[in-house]
This record gives sequence, structure tokens and C-alpha cells, in this order.
Amino acid sequence: MNDTTENWSILQGLCTDQYLAVLATDAGAAPYASLVAFAVTPDLRQLYFATPRATRKWSNLAGNRQVALLVDNRSNQVADFSRAAAATILGTAQELRGDEREAGLAIYLAKHPHLAEFTAAPSCALFRVQVASIYLVTRFQNVMEYHFPP
Repeated sequence: MNDTTENWSILQGLCTDQYLAVLATDAGAAPYASLVAFAVTPDLRQLYFATPRATRKWSNLAGNRQVALLVDNRSNQVADFSRAAAATILGTAQELRGDEREAGLAIYLAKHPHLAEFTAAPSCALFRVQVASIYLVTRFQNVMEYHFPP
């Protein structure tokens, strides 16, 4: 397996095996970070997360739809310096409605069936992030870039 194939495999593993990501939004004067449950499409071009509309992240997204998400596999051990992998995902978030929401919700709930009641609440918004770029860091310093044209 070459480095490119290995790195893509690591990236896909991160995005499918991890359940939580750190979402960074624009809070005006400073960035704001939130923990979110997420799911991605197999090609990694779209990512989904849900949040109540009465949250800072929802309010921040109403003002600026550009987001960054961090997905990693750290275990909080010294070995993480050589073994952990982290992906920074950049993209544009959009709240989904109607048929698009139902299609995105199917992807989201396939990974998080325990969140069905949460996402069924009328106050819950489902967002799709159209992924523009992903930066994968392995071995604490090796960086691979993946760019997805619109």
C-alpha cells in the first residue's frame, strides 16, 4: 500500500469510526468550538450534524456558514505523538429542509440511531457541510491535503 492509499484509508477510518468532532464556528469577535455528533458520505464530500436552533453554534452559523471540524483518534496517551491522526475539515454549512433533510437524516441516523428522538424534535436543525478541503495530520507532523472542487 502506498502513502497516498494508506493516508486515504486513515482518513476514511477517522471519518467513519469516530462519532464526535469539534465544530468551529465564527462567533464574531472570536471562534467558537462545540462538540457534535457527525456522519459523512462515503466519498467524504458531505458531512452532517444536528443541533438545536437555540444554541450558539446555530446562531453563529446564521451569521457565517464557513466551518472547520476536527476529527481525531487520540487516546490521551504519550503514544498519540506518533500514532494519533487528526483531520481538519473545512467547508460550508447549510441547514437542510424537506427532502434534503430526510436524505441527510438517513445518513446521520445510520451512524447515530440513538439520536432519533433528538433529531425528531421540531427545534432540532440538521446541517450539511459541503466539504471543500481536508487536512490529515499523521505521526504528529505529516500533512496530506485533499481538496474537493464544488
